[in-house]
Amino acid sequence: MVRTLLLKNADMLVTMDGQRREIQGSGLYAEDGLIKQVGHTSELPETADRVIDASGQIVLPGFVNTHHHLNQTLTRNLPAAQNNNLFPWLQAHYRIWAKTCPEASRASTLVGLAELALSGCTTVFDHTYLFQSGNKVDYQIEAARDLGVRFHASRGSMSLGESKGGLPPDDCVENEEDILKDTVRVIDEFHDASLGAMTRVVVAPCSPFSVSENLLRESARLARDKGVMLHTHLCETLDEERYTLERFGKRPVEWMEGLDWVGPDVWYAHAIHVDDNEIQLFANSGCGAAHCPCSNMRLASGIAPVKKYMAAGVKVGLGVDGSASNDGSNMLMEVRQAMLLARLELGLQSPDAPGKHAALPLAHPLRAGEWMTAREALELATLGGASVLGRDDIGSLEAEKCADFFTLDLNTLQFAGGLHDPVAAVVFCAPQSAETTVIHGKVVVENGQIVTMDMGPVIETHNRLSLELASGN
Repeated sequence: MVRTLLLKNADMLVTMDGQRREIQGSGLYAEDGLIKQVGHTSELPETADRVIDASGQIVLPGFVNTHHHLNQTLTRNLPAAQNNNLFPWLQAHYRIWAKTCPEASRASTLVGLAELALSGCTTVFDHTYLFQSGNKVDYQIEAARDLGVRFHASRGSMSLGESKGGLPPDDCVENEEDILKDTVRVIDEFHDASLGAMTRVVVAPCSPFSVSENLLRESARLARDKGVMLHTHLCETLDEERYTLERFGKRPVEWMEGLDWVGPDVWYAHAIHVDDNEIQLFANSGCGAAHCPCSNMRLASGIAPVKKYMAAGVKVGLGVDGSASNDGSNMLMEVRQAMLLARLELGLQSPDAPGKHAALPLAHPLRAGEWMTAREALELATLGGASVLGRDDIGSLEAEKCADFFTLDLNTLQFAGGLHDPVAAVVFCAPQSAETTVIHGKVVVENGQIVTMDMGPVIETHNRLSLELASGN
């Protein structure tokens, strides 16, 4: 039996289609999770199995989160790591994260995914790379399926401990043969390459300072043999750049290029500290970048040259990043911060900037007037994210794409006085929770609440395990 869904009477529907149509008095009709028709309400079927009246609301394509660490919801706001940059921040967390048991992994995944769904996010990539204490990717995949969120899971890894020149403690890394064997298992059991797939798997060694060159090469070979994508952290901090220069005599991008980690099946988290030649390499090879503005500010990592990426044709999406370096999982907030941070970069780098700012040694000058617009920021979170994850079935609202969307109530305090341009108001005004979130035609958020699961017991379990982990129990 075909399962149908009708959304009607939206004040505004943002399609992100080829014409970037924004349609008033509109809606969409879907069958079995795929959109069949988008247009004015009068043009759509009158009935369906599920009907959503979006009067007074704006509808947008579901956001795509291209970089997260869901298990880190367990260590949000950890006192020992509140005021550190990346390397000491990681060292304060490694051993706590390594104690994440299956129950904690499931609870943290549910908490993070629910928080994301309430902010309009419908597709999530998660980068998990510690698998001690019985933790497996399996528990996260099961949690995502139970909640109803489209999920790209990673079988991440760390193999280079302190004794071999890496950053993580030796008791937080794994044997490389075991890593590769389990990666094959996870791909074979869970990866779905079909149209509308709810679960995909990514091969994701953690970072230049936590894995060996051999593991990077073998991971790339394995991923291409299995037809899945590759992901890692790169160019996040100047400490990382110093690490590869001192250890290998190369900048991070050049080093990764020599290990077969360049191509349209690769995307990097952060990608902040790059030069013009490296940006062009990304563009020419098809590499993508996950821009994580809140985390980058939280850890004082720097400002990614997103407008330069966009101008060069590099695929760019947005990522919330770990909930211990962001302390929230709100994609709408990330969209707003991406726009504001790009504007801050422009102001700091302008040759006309007054006073001390004019003399700042900035590596990526932008021409005056090169603003990040609200609509560009929304595109990064939708079409941009879909492109980074290698998907052409999400990111816009048009026929034969997945029925992934969310709605916001326009008649709220947050939008009061800002409805001269409702689409831009979504970004310029204070972020608010989704009224409705639909993923593959299934309602996950309704009336601003998760409806696929009772979150009360999940939160209670999560808070108990979070305190136990941090206390060492």
